[in-house]
Amino acid sequence: MKLKQLEGLLGSLEQFSSPKIELEQYPTGAHIASRMLYTADNSFEDVNSKVVADFGCGCGTLGLAAGLLGAGSVIGLDIDAESLEIASANADELELDMDFIQCDIRNFKWRGQVVETVVMNPPFGTRRKGADMEFLSAAMKVASQAVYSLHKTATREHVKRAALRDYNARTAEVICELRYDVPQLYKFHKKKEVDIAVDLWRLVPQRKQERSL
Repeated sequence: MKLKQLEGLLGSLEQFSSPKIELEQYPTGAHIASRMLYTADNSFEDVNSKVVADFGCGCGTLGLAAGLLGAGSVIGLDIDAESLEIASANADELELDMDFIQCDIRNFKWRGQVVETVVMNPPFGTRRKGADMEFLSAAMKVASQAVYSLHKTATREHVKRAALRDYNARTAEVICELRYDVPQLYKFHKKKEVDIAVDLWRLVPQRKQERSL
């Protein structure tokens, strides 16, 4: 699938009708989502035929992008039941199989199949400090091959230090810097749209034998 075709399909997905600010619910735009998954697949072979989990999946954009690129299976995890309903409807619209789990990522214990790749657009931590790092910690415990995650560019040094020191990352690399378009969703938003500089990270977990050394 070509990048432009992927972006077009993702652009047709239903998004939050009543987003919840306490969960920092913002739609992952088709432009940024398509490039994130296209890079993961074409540059690193982390999507096609792989088991992919979308942490904090929201309306399912990243997970469904993985499905469109030929993931072997896709699991979406989110704490919000309404979001999972939208994501399920989007999966049906695209005629893709995607499994969903309602859970709080902070205390969820993974007991399912081996997940090779985790993709996510976690909360930036503006409403609950440290939420972004909680997601990163959880993802690194589950992924066997790679984690792709979006974080504010302003937190770059903090993310790298924590990934390598605390989360068992063998490598932590910023693939590219992107512009995240935050639309005017909430009452306190004064502008129609705000661009935020974000990093697309690729983190590779240590192998199990490396962790035990």
